[in-house]
Amino acid sequence: MAMGNARTRMERMACVFCRIRDGELPSTRVAEEERAFAIMDINPLNDGHVLVLTKAHAENLFDLAEEDLVAAARLAWRVAAGIRRGLAPDGLSLVQGSGRAAFQSVPHFHVHLIPRWLGDGKGFDWTLVPGDPADIRAAAGRIRAAL
Repeated sequence: MAMGNARTRMERMACVFCRIRDGELPSTRVAEEERAFAIMDINPLNDGHVLVLTKAHAENLFDLAEEDLVAAARLAWRVAAGIRRGLAPDGLSLVQGSGRAAFQSVPHFHVHLIPRWLGDGKGFDWTLVPGDPADIRAAAGRIRAAL
Protein backbone atom coordinates (compact mmCIF):
# COMPACT_ATOMS: atom_id res chain seq x y z
CA MET A 1 0.00 0.00 0.00
CA ALA A 2 1.37 3.43 -0.90
CA MET A 3 2.23 5.81 1.94
CA GLY A 4 -0.49 8.27 0.87
CA ASN A 5 -3.15 5.55 0.95
CA ALA A 6 -2.01 4.36 4.39
CA ARG A 7 -2.19 7.92 5.73
CA THR A 8 -5.69 8.43 4.30
CA ARG A 9 -6.86 5.16 5.82
CA MET A 10 -5.43 6.11 9.23
CA GLU A 11 -7.06 9.54 9.06
CA ARG A 12 -10.43 7.96 8.30
CA MET A 13 -10.06 5.54 11.21
CA ALA A 14 -9.41 8.47 13.57
CA CYS A 15 -12.12 10.75 12.11
CA VAL A 16 -15.08 11.08 14.46
CA PHE A 17 -17.47 11.74 11.56
CA CYS A 18 -16.25 8.66 9.67
CA ARG A 19 -16.77 6.63 12.84
CA ILE A 20 -20.31 8.03 13.14
CA ARG A 21 -20.93 7.26 9.45
CA ASP A 22 -19.78 3.67 10.03
CA GLY A 23 -21.98 3.20 13.11
CA GLU A 24 -19.02 2.98 15.50
CA LEU A 25 -20.20 6.04 17.44
CA PRO A 26 -23.82 6.94 18.22
CA SER A 27 -25.66 9.76 16.53
CA THR A 28 -29.18 10.99 15.99
CA ARG A 29 -29.70 10.68 12.24
CA VAL A 30 -32.04 13.06 10.53
CA ALA A 31 -31.66 12.03 6.87
CA GLU A 32 -29.43 10.00 4.63
CA GLU A 33 -28.74 9.77 0.92
CA GLU A 34 -26.19 7.91 -1.17
CA ARG A 35 -23.32 10.39 -0.72
CA ALA A 36 -24.33 12.46 2.33
CA PHE A 37 -26.09 12.18 5.67
CA ALA A 38 -27.42 14.53 8.33
CA ILE A 39 -27.17 14.21 12.12
CA MET A 40 -28.09 16.35 15.08
CA ASP A 41 -25.15 18.34 16.49
CA ILE A 42 -24.37 17.17 20.04
CA ASN A 43 -23.18 20.68 20.91
CA PRO A 44 -26.04 22.69 19.38
CA LEU A 45 -25.89 26.45 19.05
CA ASN A 46 -29.71 26.39 19.08
CA ASP A 47 -32.32 23.64 19.29
CA GLY A 48 -32.53 21.87 15.95
CA HIS A 49 -28.85 22.41 14.98
CA VAL A 50 -28.08 19.82 12.28
CA LEU A 51 -24.81 18.78 10.62
CA VAL A 52 -24.81 17.65 7.00
CA LEU A 53 -21.78 15.50 6.19
CA THR A 54 -20.34 13.81 3.16
CA LYS A 55 -20.00 10.06 3.41
CA ALA A 56 -16.64 10.18 1.66
CA HIS A 57 -13.88 11.47 3.91
CA ALA A 58 -12.58 14.83 2.75
CA GLU A 59 -10.92 17.16 5.23
CA ASN A 60 -12.50 20.34 3.89
CA LEU A 61 -14.06 22.04 0.87
CA PHE A 62 -10.71 22.16 -0.94
CA ASP A 63 -10.32 18.35 -0.73
CA LEU A 64 -13.92 17.53 -1.64
CA ALA A 65 -15.11 15.90 -4.85
CA GLU A 66 -17.62 18.04 -6.72
CA GLU A 67 -20.22 15.25 -6.65
CA ASP A 68 -19.99 15.08 -2.85
CA LEU A 69 -20.41 18.84 -2.53
CA VAL A 70 -23.50 18.72 -4.74
CA ALA A 71 -24.92 15.84 -2.68
CA ALA A 72 -24.28 17.67 0.60
CA ALA A 73 -25.84 20.89 -0.74
CA ARG A 74 -28.91 19.01 -1.96
CA LEU A 75 -29.36 17.29 1.40
CA ALA A 76 -28.76 20.55 3.30
CA TRP A 77 -31.49 22.21 1.23
CA ARG A 78 -33.88 19.33 1.99
CA VAL A 79 -33.11 19.29 5.72
CA ALA A 80 -33.36 23.10 5.92
CA ALA A 81 -36.90 22.82 4.55
CA GLY A 82 -37.65 20.26 7.28
CA ILE A 83 -36.24 22.59 9.93
CA ARG A 84 -38.40 25.41 8.59
CA ARG A 85 -41.59 23.32 8.59
CA GLY A 86 -40.85 21.44 11.82
CA LEU A 87 -39.43 24.18 14.04
CA ALA A 88 -40.65 27.43 12.40
CA PRO A 89 -37.49 29.46 13.13
CA ASP A 90 -37.24 33.14 12.15
CA GLY A 91 -34.23 32.28 10.00
CA LEU A 92 -31.47 29.77 9.43
CA SER A 93 -27.68 30.07 9.40
CA LEU A 94 -25.89 27.81 6.95
CA VAL A 95 -22.25 27.68 8.05
CA GLN A 96 -19.29 25.84 6.55
CA GLY A 97 -15.75 26.41 7.73
CA SER A 98 -12.77 25.02 5.84
CA GLY A 99 -9.53 25.09 7.81
CA ARG A 100 -8.51 26.28 11.25
CA ALA A 101 -8.67 29.96 10.28
CA ALA A 102 -12.37 29.42 9.44
CA PHE A 103 -12.97 27.73 12.83
CA GLN A 104 -13.31 24.20 11.43
CA SER A 105 -13.15 21.95 14.49
CA VAL A 106 -13.49 18.49 12.90
CA PRO A 107 -11.36 17.73 9.83
CA HIS A 108 -14.19 16.19 7.76
CA PHE A 109 -16.30 18.34 5.43
CA HIS A 110 -19.59 19.31 7.04
CA VAL A 111 -22.21 22.04 6.91
CA HIS A 112 -24.04 23.43 9.93
CA LEU A 113 -27.76 24.16 9.63
CA ILE A 114 -28.60 26.34 12.61
CA PRO A 115 -32.18 27.46 13.24
CA ARG A 116 -32.21 31.11 14.30
CA TRP A 117 -34.75 33.13 16.25
CA LEU A 118 -34.82 36.89 16.60
CA GLY A 119 -33.16 37.80 19.89
CA ASP A 120 -31.59 34.34 20.36
CA GLY A 121 -28.39 36.06 21.48
CA LYS A 122 -26.16 34.08 19.15
CA GLY A 123 -23.45 35.60 17.00
CA PHE A 124 -22.31 35.66 13.35
CA ASP A 125 -22.68 39.39 13.05
CA TRP A 126 -19.92 41.75 12.02
CA THR A 127 -19.55 45.44 11.37
CA LEU A 128 -19.74 46.34 7.70
CA VAL A 129 -16.64 48.23 6.58
CA PRO A 130 -16.54 49.36 2.94
CA GLY A 131 -13.65 47.85 1.00
CA ASP A 132 -11.33 49.77 -1.25
CA PRO A 133 -12.74 49.41 -4.81
CA ALA A 134 -9.25 48.95 -6.31
CA ASP A 135 -8.46 46.17 -3.80
CA ILE A 136 -11.80 44.50 -4.55
CA ARG A 137 -11.14 44.57 -8.30
CA ALA A 138 -7.58 43.29 -7.81
CA ALA A 139 -8.74 40.34 -5.68
CA ALA A 140 -11.44 39.54 -8.26
CA GLY A 141 -8.79 39.57 -10.99
CA ARG A 142 -6.55 37.16 -9.07
CA ILE A 143 -9.49 34.82 -8.47
CA ARG A 144 -10.63 34.94 -12.12
CA ALA A 145 -7.06 34.22 -13.28
CA ALA A 146 -6.91 31.17 -11.01
CA LEU A 147 -10.21 29.64 -12.19
